[in-house]
Amino acid sequence: MIAKDLRSGVEQLGNMIAEAACIVPFTGAGISTECGIPDFRSPGGLWTRNRPIAFDEFVASADARAEAWRRRFAMEATFAAAKPGRGHRALASLYKAGKTPAIITQNIDNLHQASGFRVDDVIELHGNTTYARCIGCGHAYDLPWVKARFDEDGNAPDCTICDEPVKTATISFGQAMPEDAMRRATELAQQCDLFLAIGSSLVVWPAAGFPLMAKNCGAKLVIINNEPTEQDDLADLVIRHDIGETLGPFVGN
Repeated sequence: MIAKDLRSGVEQLGNMIAEAACIVPFTGAGISTECGIPDFRSPGGLWTRNRPIAFDEFVASADARAEAWRRRFAMEATFAAAKPGRGHRALASLYKAGKTPAIITQNIDNLHQASGFRVDDVIELHGNTTYARCIGCGHAYDLPWVKARFDEDGNAPDCTICDEPVKTATISFGQAMPEDAMRRATELAQQCDLFLAIGSSLVVWPAAGFPLMAKNCGAKLVIINNEPTEQDDLADLVIRHDIGETLGPFVGN
Protein backbone atom coordinates (compact mmCIF):
# COMPACT_ATOMS: atom_id res chain seq x y z
CA MET A 1 0.00 0.00 0.00
CA ILE A 2 1.39 3.40 -1.00
CA ALA A 3 0.91 6.10 1.62
CA LYS A 4 -1.31 8.86 0.23
CA ASP A 5 0.79 11.60 1.82
CA LEU A 6 3.70 12.05 4.22
CA ARG A 7 1.56 12.57 7.30
CA SER A 8 -0.45 9.44 6.65
CA GLY A 9 2.72 7.45 5.96
CA VAL A 10 4.41 8.58 9.17
CA GLU A 11 1.31 7.72 11.18
CA GLN A 12 1.08 4.23 9.69
CA LEU A 13 4.79 3.68 10.17
CA GLY A 14 4.54 4.76 13.80
CA ASN A 15 1.78 2.23 14.43
CA MET A 16 3.80 -0.55 12.81
CA ILE A 17 6.88 0.33 14.85
CA ALA A 18 4.84 0.36 18.06
CA GLU A 19 3.43 -3.10 17.34
CA ALA A 20 6.72 -4.69 16.27
CA ALA A 21 8.95 -6.64 18.64
CA CYS A 22 11.97 -6.95 16.32
CA ILE A 23 12.65 -4.31 13.67
CA VAL A 24 15.45 -4.73 11.13
CA PRO A 25 16.37 -1.68 9.04
CA PHE A 26 18.07 -2.13 5.68
CA THR A 27 19.60 1.05 4.29
CA GLY A 28 20.91 2.26 0.95
CA ALA A 29 22.52 5.43 -0.34
CA GLY A 30 19.33 7.47 -0.10
CA ILE A 31 19.58 7.76 3.68
CA SER A 32 22.93 9.56 3.40
CA THR A 33 22.19 12.08 0.65
CA GLU A 34 20.97 14.68 3.15
CA CYS A 35 24.37 14.29 4.83
CA GLY A 36 26.10 15.50 1.66
CA ILE A 37 27.14 12.10 0.33
CA PRO A 38 25.98 11.65 -3.29
CA ASP A 39 24.41 8.39 -4.35
CA PHE A 40 25.58 6.26 -7.26
CA ARG A 41 22.84 5.81 -9.84
CA SER A 42 20.71 8.95 -9.94
CA PRO A 43 21.42 11.83 -12.35
CA GLY A 44 24.61 13.45 -11.13
CA GLY A 45 25.46 10.40 -9.04
CA LEU A 46 28.99 9.09 -8.76
CA TRP A 47 28.59 6.44 -11.45
CA THR A 48 27.31 8.95 -14.00
CA ARG A 49 30.67 10.73 -13.72
CA ASN A 50 33.02 7.78 -13.27
CA ARG A 51 32.71 4.21 -14.49
CA PRO A 52 33.05 1.83 -11.53
CA ILE A 53 36.38 0.01 -11.35
CA ALA A 54 35.70 -3.72 -11.12
CA PHE A 55 37.66 -5.88 -8.69
CA ASP A 56 39.47 -7.89 -11.37
CA GLU A 57 40.54 -4.65 -13.06
CA PHE A 58 41.83 -3.31 -9.73
CA VAL A 59 43.86 -6.48 -9.18
CA ALA A 60 45.26 -6.63 -12.71
CA SER A 61 46.15 -3.00 -13.37
CA ALA A 62 48.44 -0.66 -11.43
CA ASP A 63 46.83 2.24 -13.29
CA ALA A 64 43.36 1.12 -12.15
CA ARG A 65 44.55 0.87 -8.56
CA ALA A 66 46.03 4.36 -8.71
CA GLU A 67 42.81 5.73 -10.24
CA ALA A 68 40.71 4.03 -7.55
CA TRP A 69 42.74 5.71 -4.82
CA ARG A 70 42.73 9.05 -6.65
CA ARG A 71 38.93 8.96 -6.70
CA ARG A 72 38.75 7.98 -3.04
CA PHE A 73 41.00 10.81 -1.90
CA ALA A 74 39.05 13.25 -4.07
CA MET A 75 35.99 12.32 -1.96
CA GLU A 76 37.79 12.50 1.38
CA ALA A 77 36.53 15.96 2.34
CA THR A 78 32.95 14.89 1.58
CA PHE A 79 33.14 11.75 3.71
CA ALA A 80 35.02 13.50 6.52
CA ALA A 81 32.46 16.30 6.77
CA ALA A 82 29.39 14.03 6.75
CA LYS A 83 27.45 13.66 10.00
CA PRO A 84 24.52 11.32 10.70
CA GLY A 85 21.24 12.67 9.35
CA ARG A 86 17.71 12.42 10.70
CA GLY A 87 17.29 8.95 9.22
CA HIS A 88 20.45 7.64 10.87
CA ARG A 89 19.50 9.17 14.21
CA ALA A 90 15.96 7.79 14.07
CA LEU A 91 17.20 4.26 13.47
CA ALA A 92 19.75 4.68 16.24
CA SER A 93 16.87 5.65 18.53
CA LEU A 94 15.09 2.38 17.72
CA TYR A 95 18.35 0.55 18.40
CA LYS A 96 18.89 2.25 21.76
CA ALA A 97 15.28 1.52 22.71
CA GLY A 98 15.87 -2.20 22.16
CA LYS A 99 13.56 -2.43 19.15
CA THR A 100 16.36 -3.07 16.67
CA PRO A 101 19.04 -5.71 17.30
CA ALA A 102 21.24 -4.66 14.37
CA ILE A 103 21.13 -2.87 11.04
CA ILE A 104 21.88 -4.13 7.52
CA THR A 105 23.38 -1.55 5.18
CA GLN A 106 24.62 -1.25 1.62
CA ASN A 107 26.36 1.97 2.61
CA ILE A 108 30.10 2.38 3.09
CA ASP A 109 30.16 5.74 4.90
CA ASN A 110 30.33 4.66 8.60
CA LEU A 111 27.43 6.97 9.50
CA HIS A 112 25.39 4.30 11.29
CA GLN A 113 28.32 3.69 13.62
CA ALA A 114 28.63 7.45 14.15
CA SER A 115 24.90 7.67 14.98
CA GLY A 116 25.21 5.27 17.93
CA PHE A 117 25.17 1.71 16.60
CA ARG A 118 27.88 -0.56 17.97
CA VAL A 119 30.34 -1.52 15.26
CA ASP A 120 29.44 -5.20 15.60
CA ASP A 121 25.75 -4.41 15.07
CA VAL A 122 26.23 -2.69 11.68
CA ILE A 123 26.10 -5.40 9.02
CA GLU A 124 28.01 -3.88 6.11
CA LEU A 125 27.19 -5.79 2.93
CA HIS A 126 29.38 -3.60 0.74
CA GLY A 127 32.16 -2.83 3.19
CA ASN A 128 33.46 0.46 4.56
CA THR A 129 35.37 3.24 2.81
CA THR A 130 36.81 4.86 5.94
CA TYR A 131 39.74 2.45 6.14
CA ALA A 132 41.66 0.04 3.88
CA ARG A 133 42.54 -3.64 3.76
CA CYS A 134 45.10 -5.79 2.00
CA ILE A 135 43.25 -7.94 -0.54
CA GLY A 136 45.64 -10.80 0.26
CA CYS A 137 46.08 -11.23 4.01
CA GLY A 138 43.32 -8.82 5.09
CA HIS A 139 45.55 -6.61 7.24
CA ALA A 140 43.83 -3.27 7.96
CA TYR A 141 45.41 0.13 7.22
CA ASP A 142 44.21 3.61 8.03
CA LEU A 143 43.73 6.07 5.20
CA PRO A 144 46.46 8.55 6.24
CA TRP A 145 48.98 5.71 5.89
CA VAL A 146 47.72 4.97 2.38
CA LYS A 147 47.66 8.64 1.38
CA ALA A 148 51.22 9.27 2.56
CA ARG A 149 52.50 6.48 0.34
CA PHE A 150 50.23 7.39 -2.56
CA ASP A 151 51.48 10.99 -2.47
CA GLU A 152 55.10 9.85 -2.65
CA ASP A 153 54.90 8.60 -6.26
CA GLY A 154 51.23 8.44 -7.29
CA ASN A 155 51.16 4.66 -7.01
CA ALA A 156 48.76 2.59 -4.94
CA PRO A 157 50.59 1.01 -1.99
CA ASP A 158 51.09 -2.69 -1.40
CA CYS A 159 50.78 -4.51 1.89
CA THR A 160 53.85 -4.37 4.13
CA ILE A 161 53.19 -7.95 5.20
CA CYS A 162 52.42 -9.89 2.01
CA ASP A 163 53.01 -7.37 -0.82
CA GLU A 164 49.46 -7.73 -2.17
CA PRO A 165 47.53 -4.56 -3.17
CA VAL A 166 45.86 -2.44 -0.50
CA LYS A 167 42.27 -1.41 -1.29
CA THR A 168 39.53 0.49 0.49
CA ALA A 169 37.63 -1.95 2.70
CA THR A 170 34.69 -1.88 0.29
CA ILE A 171 33.21 -4.57 -1.94
CA SER A 172 33.73 -3.84 -5.64
CA PHE A 173 31.89 -5.36 -8.59
CA GLY A 174 33.16 -8.89 -9.06
CA GLN A 175 34.49 -9.17 -5.52
CA ALA A 176 33.10 -11.87 -3.22
CA MET A 177 30.47 -10.75 -0.76
CA PRO A 178 31.52 -10.92 2.90
CA GLU A 179 30.38 -14.31 4.16
CA ASP A 180 29.83 -13.34 7.80
CA ALA A 181 27.83 -10.23 6.90
CA MET A 182 25.66 -12.20 4.48
CA ARG A 183 25.03 -14.89 7.10
CA ARG A 184 24.07 -12.39 9.78
CA ALA A 185 21.86 -10.41 7.40
CA THR A 186 20.07 -13.62 6.44
CA GLU A 187 19.43 -14.48 10.09
CA LEU A 188 18.10 -10.98 10.82
CA ALA A 189 15.78 -10.99 7.80
CA GLN A 190 14.39 -14.38 8.78
CA GLN A 191 13.80 -13.51 12.43
CA CYS A 192 12.35 -9.97 12.38
CA ASP A 193 8.67 -9.07 12.33
CA LEU A 194 9.15 -5.65 10.69
CA PHE A 195 11.69 -4.99 7.92
CA LEU A 196 12.38 -1.38 6.88
CA ALA A 197 13.99 -0.92 3.45
CA ILE A 198 15.19 2.69 3.42
CA GLY A 199 16.83 4.64 0.62
CA SER A 200 17.69 1.64 -1.54
CA SER A 201 16.84 1.20 -5.21
CA LEU A 202 16.68 -2.56 -4.49
CA VAL A 203 18.40 -3.45 -7.75
CA VAL A 204 21.80 -4.64 -6.49
CA TRP A 205 21.77 -8.35 -5.74
CA PRO A 206 22.19 -10.33 -3.57
CA ALA A 207 21.59 -7.46 -1.13
CA ALA A 208 18.20 -6.67 -2.68
CA GLY A 209 17.01 -10.15 -1.75
CA PHE A 210 16.78 -9.42 1.98
CA PRO A 211 13.48 -7.46 1.94
CA LEU A 212 11.89 -10.27 -0.07
CA MET A 213 13.35 -12.86 2.32
CA ALA A 214 11.93 -11.04 5.35
CA LYS A 215 8.51 -10.78 3.73
CA ASN A 216 8.52 -14.47 2.83
CA CYS A 217 9.37 -15.32 6.44
CA GLY A 218 6.33 -13.46 7.75
CA ALA A 219 7.63 -9.97 8.46
CA LYS A 220 5.81 -6.81 7.48
CA LEU A 221 7.75 -4.88 4.85
CA VAL A 222 8.01 -1.09 4.66
CA ILE A 223 9.82 0.62 1.77
CA ILE A 224 10.85 4.26 2.19
CA ASN A 225 12.37 5.67 -1.00
CA ASN A 226 11.85 8.73 -3.18
CA GLU A 227 11.60 6.62 -6.33
CA PRO A 228 9.56 3.46 -7.02
CA THR A 229 11.28 0.09 -6.59
CA GLU A 230 10.58 -3.30 -8.10
CA GLN A 231 9.49 -4.58 -4.70
CA ASP A 232 6.86 -1.92 -3.96
CA ASP A 233 4.01 -4.28 -4.84
CA LEU A 234 5.18 -6.69 -2.13
CA ALA A 235 5.35 -4.09 0.62
CA ASP A 236 2.78 -3.55 3.35
CA LEU A 237 3.59 0.17 3.25
CA VAL A 238 5.43 2.32 0.71
CA ILE A 239 6.40 5.90 1.59
CA ARG A 240 7.74 7.89 -1.37
CA HIS A 241 8.90 10.96 0.47
CA ASP A 242 12.11 12.47 1.76
CA ILE A 243 13.76 10.05 4.17
CA GLY A 244 14.82 12.68 6.68
CA GLU A 245 11.29 14.12 6.85
CA THR A 246 9.76 10.65 7.08
CA LEU A 247 12.00 9.38 9.88
CA GLY A 248 12.62 12.71 11.63
CA PRO A 249 9.61 12.31 13.95
CA PHE A 250 11.17 9.10 15.32
CA VAL A 251 14.46 10.68 16.41
CA GLY A 252 14.77 10.31 20.16
CA ASN A 253 11.66 8.16 20.56
